[in-house]
Amino acid sequence: MIKPQQLIEIGLITATLSVMLGESVLATSSQLKTSSSSPQTTPIIIAQNSSKSEADRLLNEGVQLFQQGTAESLREALEKLQAARELYRAAGDKGNEAFTLVGMGRINDLLGEKQTALDYLNQALPLFRAVEDRGGEATTLNNIGLVYDSLGEKQTALDYYNQALPLYRAVEDRGGEAGTLNNIGLVYDSLGEKQTALDYLNQALPLRRAVEDRGGEAGTLNNIGHVYSDLGEKQTALDYYNQALPLFRAVEDRRGEAATLNNIGAVYSSLGEKQTALDYYNQALPLRRAVEDRGGEATTLSNIGLVYSSLGEKQTALDYYNQALPLRRAVEDRGGEATTLNNIGAVYSSLGEKQTALDYYNQALPLLRAVGDRGMEATTLNNIGLVYDSLGEKQTALDYLNQALPLFRAVEDRGGEANTLTNMASLQRSQGELTEALVNMEKAINLTEELRSLAPPGELRQTFFSTVQDRYQLYIELLMELHQQNPQKGYDALAFHASERSRARSLLELLAEAGANIREGVDPQLLQQEQSLIQQHNAIEHQRHELTRGQFTQAQIDALTTQSQSLINQLNQLQTQIRVVSPNYANLQYPQPLNLEQVQQQVLDDDTLLLQYYLGEERSFLWAVTKDSITSYILPNSTEIEAVATPYREAINLDNTTTVAQGLALSEILIAPVVNQLNNQRLLIVADGILQFIPFAALPIPSQPDTPLLVEHEIVTASSATLIANQREQLANRPTAAKAVAVIADPIFESNDPRLNSQISSENHPPSLDNLALARATRSLGLGDTAPQLNRLEYSRLEAQNIAELFPENERIKALDFEASRYLATHPNLSQYQIIHFATHGLIHPVNPELSGLVLSLFNPQGESDNGFLRLNDIFNLNLPAELVVLSACQTGLGREVRGEGLVGLTRGFMYAGARRVVVSLWNVNDLATSQLMTRFYQQMLNENQPPIIALRQAQLEMWNSGQWQSPYYWGAFTIQGDWR
Repeated sequence: MIKPQQLIEIGLITATLSVMLGESVLATSSQLKTSSSSPQTTPIIIAQNSSKSEADRLLNEGVQLFQQGTAESLREALEKLQAARELYRAAGDKGNEAFTLVGMGRINDLLGEKQTALDYLNQALPLFRAVEDRGGEATTLNNIGLVYDSLGEKQTALDYYNQALPLYRAVEDRGGEAGTLNNIGLVYDSLGEKQTALDYLNQALPLRRAVEDRGGEAGTLNNIGHVYSDLGEKQTALDYYNQALPLFRAVEDRRGEAATLNNIGAVYSSLGEKQTALDYYNQALPLRRAVEDRGGEATTLSNIGLVYSSLGEKQTALDYYNQALPLRRAVEDRGGEATTLNNIGAVYSSLGEKQTALDYYNQALPLLRAVGDRGMEATTLNNIGLVYDSLGEKQTALDYLNQALPLFRAVEDRGGEANTLTNMASLQRSQGELTEALVNMEKAINLTEELRSLAPPGELRQTFFSTVQDRYQLYIELLMELHQQNPQKGYDALAFHASERSRARSLLELLAEAGANIREGVDPQLLQQEQSLIQQHNAIEHQRHELTRGQFTQAQIDALTTQSQSLINQLNQLQTQIRVVSPNYANLQYPQPLNLEQVQQQVLDDDTLLLQYYLGEERSFLWAVTKDSITSYILPNSTEIEAVATPYREAINLDNTTTVAQGLALSEILIAPVVNQLNNQRLLIVADGILQFIPFAALPIPSQPDTPLLVEHEIVTASSATLIANQREQLANRPTAAKAVAVIADPIFESNDPRLNSQISSENHPPSLDNLALARATRSLGLGDTAPQLNRLEYSRLEAQNIAELFPENERIKALDFEASRYLATHPNLSQYQIIHFATHGLIHPVNPELSGLVLSLFNPQGESDNGFLRLNDIFNLNLPAELVVLSACQTGLGREVRGEGLVGLTRGFMYAGARRVVVSLWNVNDLATSQLMTRFYQQMLNENQPPIIALRQAQLEMWNSGQWQSPYYWGAFTIQGDWR
């Protein structure tokens, strides 16, 4: 069942338009008709009597206090305006009396005193009409509309705005016209009429700019961003928000700045980037409190609660919601109150307190209908439907879902529509209505694909996709149930295609971008900024490493960590911008996931069997695909598989006494069902979940518990079958590099390395046997608070020498000691080599893949500290058209696990850089054993003329048969990813 739907709340910016209360110089009532040809205000006309002069002084002071924008200054302004109003009234000055009344109304509105605000504004209106001040009348009508808008009375608000608009046009007040157009747009937005809203907002924007109203321009930009966010066009929304933010800051509008920060956070939250969302919300919250914007504060508190709820911290979420709710009520924000009530209901629903959830939903629903918020009404109806479904009242549940669906469509909320369709499909499936459920799921998946295409490219699209994987899981479940009922209808082929659609899409798109050279034609300044950010980030990380080598405080480490994360965020945003402005990106057609027939034609051959796994909450699936057939199998659910796979993974990762037979229980689950189809074929493994960490080559043949699969099969791993086809097409006509191999090994890591003080020949420095158990340990420098001990890997030197000797001297480069440097690894000349071999320590960061990389020499020949970290962003910027990249280090095949994407780490970096295939490891490999394995691997490739996949298999078999290295701990970690041909 899909989780209850909650709503991210957006901060909208209305036009204040309180008769130029934002101006620093006042005008009398007769001069309030602002000319469109001149944005300048007229000087104060000083009355001849002292009471009039005093009134003008009070009014002027009130305006200045209003401009400060804090609650305290607003209250002081109110006192000044009240005093001025009495004096103007005594003097019979109806125009200026009306002016002060509008100001008093606007201030009360900002302070949440809505009815008082209306009282003052309704007193002002006849006064402006009495003195025939159409500009003042228009402003008052606009501000009355604002109050009714905030009270949720949208049609009444629209009536007032539509009275104001022709008056502004009659007096040629383009600023006032822009403000009212903006406000009309907001009403239509709240009513779900998104295109009409955009029409009005796009009329307002050029007027804002024409009168050089930067604050108003920022407000309208923010509001356009909100509409696009609602339409699911998140990148476009971010573009508008990021235009608005600096303008708000330039005019020191903290309310507007806070609203936009809140809205940016809402986009990141909707895309699954919860921590980034919290960062923005926590910037917005103190600003809203500083200006005592209680409504805005409530919005941000509610949004923070939503993040904690999605992270599973339900009590923390309730704490934030319960702070927001009284603020909503205090400012009479019925729509906001209803949203928070809905969100509280969703928490109680997730906690199993269904009746309490219903109570909150049923409080929210009439409020939402009263204010005409159809989108939020649909959300609440959907959630009520989910509660009734969980209570077993299926028909009642379906009735609510069927009420929600047309509302979501009316307001063009594709995400809400997809969510409700999924919930309907889940309900129909539980009632055995599989065909009807499938129809709804196909609609939901198509909407999801649309939304995915509209999400910002790169990491944000990847995280968004991870949040909607439940839809693909239900879709696959449905298809496989239908396959069981109708085995000849091809539902298993559709399920296989759905599995391809659900995995590694961002990697496919990355490789397509690499082939299209999306940086070509981009403003060089943007590319320079990208390089600058990468250099700054590398410098910070190097500084952090240097700091941890000596005396340091945790506060120092934390400060550098914060700077590092900030630079990563800036770099991600800039890279998104580069994509958006790239001419090549604009014309790029992303590859689509292949269906069964296409995989059979473009990927498989007569000797290859594809084993594609999908782990689900209810059950898991295995599709065994050959060039002309597909067979599907039902496996235990993901929890049961993990219970068997986890201890096996831990054992083989750490214990050199682990035997092949210890994987038998896992092999019985994963291999036994398909054992009769194996037939000594090459196995292409597309794994899922924890299976991505499992060495399939080391799993035993079920009928021969002491014999690994490796004995009878070549084994290749891939993120998806489509990826293989895409690589083949992209690299089909690429010329082979001129030279053979570049080997980079045995760098200098520590200041006590004897090579810093002597000129030891690289050829006569044999490793000592006391390093036998030393691992090429993978470190997570981004997570630790102390410096990792980067021991010298002496056998990497022997490995490099043995490999180099297999190649003619003029076709190789062997870089050891100081030469095994970041400078060499990033040098353009490395693109001349067919094979690039790194033998060193690896870095894997399970949270921020950008920090993953390889460690090269940390000192130069002069003994000075040097940046030797080759991180993922550096790798993405390499040009390595290599046939093979070998990462002879620890855990280089691992990375951040992203649902629906797989492991995000070094492999995709090197493939983006141009590598056809990559050899990587799954755990901390032993130094000496790895040296032995790699020497045998290259001997097979060079002496026996074997392709890499066969060469690796033969090398691993030799290790297994050797006696000394028989444990799969020594040889099972390495696997080939990419095209095996």
